[in-house]
Amino acid sequence: MKQFQYVRPTEAGLAINALLKDSGAKFVAGGTNLLDLMKRGIEAPERLVDINRLPLKEITKNDQGFNIGALTLNSSLAEHKDIRKDLPLLSQALLAGASAQLRNMATVGGNLLQRTRCPYFYDTSMPCNKRLPGSGCGALKGFNRMHAIFGASEHCIAVNPSDMNVALSALDAIVQLSGPKGKRNIPIQDFHRLPGDRPELDSVIGKNELITGISIPTSALKHVHYLKIRDRSSYAFALVSVAAALDLEGTTIRWASLAMGGVAHKPWRLTEVETFLAGQQISAGLFQEAGTLAMRGAKAYEHNEFKLKLAPLSIGHALSIASGLVKA
Repeated sequence: MKQFQYVRPTEAGLAINALLKDSGAKFVAGGTNLLDLMKRGIEAPERLVDINRLPLKEITKNDQGFNIGALTLNSSLAEHKDIRKDLPLLSQALLAGASAQLRNMATVGGNLLQRTRCPYFYDTSMPCNKRLPGSGCGALKGFNRMHAIFGASEHCIAVNPSDMNVALSALDAIVQLSGPKGKRNIPIQDFHRLPGDRPELDSVIGKNELITGISIPTSALKHVHYLKIRDRSSYAFALVSVAAALDLEGTTIRWASLAMGGVAHKPWRLTEVETFLAGQQISAGLFQEAGTLAMRGAKAYEHNEFKLKLAPLSIGHALSIASGLVKA
């Protein structure tokens, strides 16, 4: 690992200035992703700006919803009594991600910026446009079982690995940023990027911007389910995941919110399916149709064609559990 300098500012402004003064600096909080990347030689910051002393750890609730500080630990958020009560979808997604030890270190801000787990990104001997722009995409003709079926490009077919991001997408979260030019709020659907011809850019965050928190403008949601299909039940990334939230009046769906993980470079929101479900009566047949509709535009590669069958089945099952048609 390359040697680096280390500073611990106590104010957001000082932290941002530390990055402005040093183009080779990086923020670090829990370090559960960044330190792995440094050990493998994928990241080599000249300075780490430790932001753990910043006052960004509170979870507050008001009439508009929740405000969650960027330094809130994943475990603290998942176990928070108001989150478990009013936003169980978020709690479920967090508990499905990683191990308890990692959740006790990882932060909300770091989770938002979690980098892909594509093996070609992690193997510095292989081509990867995300790691080294212009070098090619090893996954395109390589082993691509875990890779995207939506929104990919000839430059990158990697997926966003975060469970939390999928739930936040379904919950219409807002990402709060602070930088040299002031503060700005970004809807999470606009925060993460599709790869296009710039796959090295995972999100729209500016180089010198700091995530200070997220807000979730929502009321209590009870008819929800986070379904994660993976190779093993502990500490494995999703082959396909579904965050489903329904507002029901009896057996009628007033509105639906759906997002998928493990299928795209960003959380994949199913807006067309949401519109289709609104006003309909819950049924197994309806949810099967919803899964079929969700696959419009999907494209598989040599080793992930199974996702074209797994994804619609997962959508139907998640909706069935969320609606109460079947038990989890």
